[in-house]
Amino acid sequence: AAAVERTAAGLLAANGAAANGGAAANGNNNGGMGVHDMVRAAYAASATGGAGALPLDCGDPKKRRQLLGYSEEEVNTAADLGLGCGNPLSTANLQPGEVVVDLGSGAGIDCLAASKQVGPTGHVIGVDMTPEMLTKARGNAKKDGISNVSFRLGEIEHLPVGDGVVNCVISNCVINLSPDKPQVYREMCRILVPGGRVSISDVMRMEDIPEALRTAQSFAC
Repeated sequence: AAAVERTAAGLLAANGAAANGGAAANGNNNGGMGVHDMVRAAYAASATGGAGALPLDCGDPKKRRQLLGYSEEEVNTAADLGLGCGNPLSTANLQPGEVVVDLGSGAGIDCLAASKQVGPTGHVIGVDMTPEMLTKARGNAKKDGISNVSFRLGEIEHLPVGDGVVNCVISNCVINLSPDKPQVYREMCRILVPGGRVSISDVMRMEDIPEALRTAQSFAC
């Protein structure tokens, strides 16, 4: 996993180099389910079942958070479902009063932490396509009395955010799941103010996926 910070201008150049397997993935035999459907089902199970719902070992939560670059003081433990691969806030350089959008905000772990950094004059918007995750995230924010965060239903390829209104876009291990990664980067550029920035923690496919593994779900990575 790598945390990467880029300016909006740099993102446009990155579109051509983005992983291009998503379109082909939708054409594979996947039982009639597209990438979005499979991801939504898996993350709904995680939202309702907790960190152990998906078939993976998240390890000791405190040790894992430390390895990913979080301090215990900034983390809402109820929002940590063990789904991230780093800490996008470590390179975001958020400032008081800024507007932040989190792509695939999940249960709100990074949104809630970002809300402390932008302060009462700033605002954090979490976008997620899974209703169960939105319910959990909103509950976590309400429980902690955090009022400068909102969560919106939407796909990261079609963000429910206006043009040129965001200072920083963050994302934590979500873009790899998109079947149309170049479109995600175009949306980032659309919503960012001039000179806006992006801080991403994600995984990257370094080699072609073997033919036997080219299902819609694996090909999306």
